Amino acid sequence: MKKQPQITEKTRQIFIDVFCELYSQKPIEKISVQEIANKAGYNRSTFYQYFTDIYELLNFVENNLLNYIKEELANKELSTHTIQNALHCLEKKEYLSVLNALLGDYGSIRFIERLKREITLDRLELNLPSNSSITPYLIEFHISTSLSLFRLWLQRQKDLSPEEFFKLVDNLYTKGVTPYS
Repeated sequence: MKKQPQITEKTRQIFIDVFCELYSQKPIEKISVQEIANKAGYNRSTFYQYFTDIYELLNFVENNLLNYIKEELANKELSTHTIQNALHCLEKKEYLSVLNALLGDYGSIRFIERLKREITLDRLELNLPSNSSITPYLIEFHISTSLSLFRLWLQRQKDLSPEEFFKLVDNLYTKGVTPYS
């Protein structure tokens, strides 16, 4: 008997949603396949029809998000706001639970490093010195700061509107913190 694709995709999405909910609450080492299956309302064997283990599920979630960002950024014009463009991609409602898990307290630094690599450095027009020994530090500062601010915004449950948040980030880069003192 052949499964219906929409049911298959819905089941996979339920496992992803449950995993993200759990991963935002505790480290991956403390999450079991049994716990995911129970909370999703399926047997463990159903989980294994979609993923070999929790780490494959994590990889699937990360890759899915990174591919989405890649596609969105490929559609954007080159701009000085490439990081902000990436963050705009991430603020979509359907990715909120994934982001809360991957960028949350129990998320992995490996994902953050992968995310930084997706924000292609050659597209950043930051007016940085070329071939300078400090350039990598300036790029890291720009990307890490943006991601940290975005992570804080998510943790604070988007207490600023997206427009306010992105304007704040842009102002912090162009004017610093002095105007807010």
